[in-house]
Amino acid sequence: QVQLVESGGGLVQPGGSLRLSCVSSGSTLDYYAIGWFRQAPGKEREGISCISDGSTYYADSVKGRFTISRDKAKNTVYLQINRLQPEDTAVYSCAADTPLKCGSRWNFIHWGQGTQVTVSS
Repeated sequence: QVQLVESGGGLVQPGGSLRLSCVSSGSTLDYYAIGWFRQAPGKEREGISCISDGSTYYADSVKGRFTISRDKAKNTVYLQINRLQPEDTAVYSCAADTPLKCGSRWNFIHWGQGTQVTVSS
């Protein structure tokens, strides 16, 4: 059973950085595709990054500022987010699925509860 827990969110000033973590308390994440999503108030959930079989994907809205990585020893997938802007304010969630071509679909099977990121001065 894959049970995902996100952490690392918080309040940050524009231009700041955060590193979000996605940890599994159940199965190893080594062979799963992991996606990061965000949902801003009043907006639909957006798939922003994915890692699967060594490949990564970034949505245009975050490309160049966000970096996804996997630490197998810690059974954790990270999302490093830099140069944060107020429009990045959202609940960020991670999700897991069987290996896939990142960016081809975003209807992942296992979901965490999310962590709030607020960008404000």
